Amino acid sequence: MDLLNTLVDKGLRRELPTREEALAVLATSDDELLDVVAAAGKVRRRWFGRRVKLNYLVNLKSGLCPEDCSYCSQRLGSKAEILKYTWLKPDEASKAAAAGVAGGAKRVCLVASGRGPTDRDVDRVSKTIEAIKEQNEDVEVCACLGLLSDGQAERLRAAGADAYNHNLNTSEATYGGITTTHTYADRVETVQQAQAAGMSACSGLIAGMGESDADLVDVVFSLRGLDPDSVPVNFLIPFEGTPLAKEWNLTPQRALRILAMVRFVCPDVEVRLAGGREVHLRSMQPLALHLANSIFLGDYLTSEGQEGKADLAMIEDAGFEVEGAGTTTLPQHRADALAEAGGSACGGHGGGGCGPCGDGGAESAAATGTAAPAPAEVPAPAGEVRTDLVAVRRRGAGTDLPPNA
Repeated sequence: MDLLNTLVDKGLRRELPTREEALAVLATSDDELLDVVAAAGKVRRRWFGRRVKLNYLVNLKSGLCPEDCSYCSQRLGSKAEILKYTWLKPDEASKAAAAGVAGGAKRVCLVASGRGPTDRDVDRVSKTIEAIKEQNEDVEVCACLGLLSDGQAERLRAAGADAYNHNLNTSEATYGGITTTHTYADRVETVQQAQAAGMSACSGLIAGMGESDADLVDVVFSLRGLDPDSVPVNFLIPFEGTPLAKEWNLTPQRALRILAMVRFVCPDVEVRLAGGREVHLRSMQPLALHLANSIFLGDYLTSEGQEGKADLAMIEDAGFEVEGAGTTTLPQHRADALAEAGGSACGGHGGGGCGPCGDGGAESAAATGTAAPAPAEVPAPAGEVRTDLVAVRRRGAGTDLPPNA
């Protein structure tokens, strides 16, 4: 296919595709899907080989967010049955992080619900970062705390934060229909603040909120313009009790096409397969490893992920390898640029980003807490959304389960 040959050539040269080419990837048929995956896989292997970076979320503060992000189980007025708790103590967060590192995670993502941190919150998170680094010297730490005020990014960097996550989520044109309590421009500014402070910037999107192909291309092109080191791709899980509870729009095939489009537009960036992968990709997750070079290990903020052992087996069975702590994630030209800017050459992220949004992070796929719909009486046509296959589990609501245990 001429389109795919052109996109591979451009990806190997780090050249931006045209909008028409990106839209054409999303419009390919299911019969062409394996060709699309194979083409994007060539670009992925050029810049990241067969390595898969593992990331681990620690939810520092859950629920009770004053923002109204429509996708979020922690949003203002959410009726989703999720764990709600105030700030973890530094030693508690460090213990939670150690569980992820023991499982092979190279990066720990510290997430807190809310519009943004107070200066006292930054002090608290700084102590948490220091505690984690003291126990795990080589681990990368990404913070995801929402909108930053002047000077806060610099303080987090001084405390040892390697990266900061804040996702754009959707296109600028449609952002106001998803969130009204802050603006798209607010999010862009926070990403730029993190970059200016020398942190590795992480910013991504949520697919499946009812957006058009043009919206998806718009947000990915905007991300390319911001030039974060990491782009987490989240797939919406419609939470019961949120405005998007009925938005089931994704099939495994569409999710793969979206990931391929992101890889073609952002060829040398860490593309993270983030929230919702288990629900929407299901048995086709191994194919996604040919497109994304990074995943979250274990649970998300308010939903359960695939068992860590299953993730490790999936990576090995698909012919990939877990990225070691001594390996620089980013291609050398990006790692060098980050180091020159005063940041750590670790590169990548999120979480996000941290995978989550940074104002509660629920696009990292918090769960509905309800049973899956009854199976359909007859198989659905190819390409049709199959909610009868969805099994979402919320994280420990009504239990003493610690965050991301």
